[in-house]
Amino acid sequence: MYYTDRGIEELLKRRGDEEVTLEWLADRLQEFTDIHPEFENAVERFATWLARLDDPED
Repeated sequence: MYYTDRGIEELLKRRGDEEVTLEWLADRLQEFTDIHPEFENAVERFATWLARLDDPED
């Protein structure tokens, strides 16, 4: 188990029954990078990965 798995498990436990929009998620990611600019590159890579998830070229 990766260290990040614990955070993912907590997210599912606390908010797993909620439905959110991509707009809500984008707002939270922007809010997070405003508070923690040192993670901007990781968040950018994650957002790009999500955006291109179904793109056969990537």
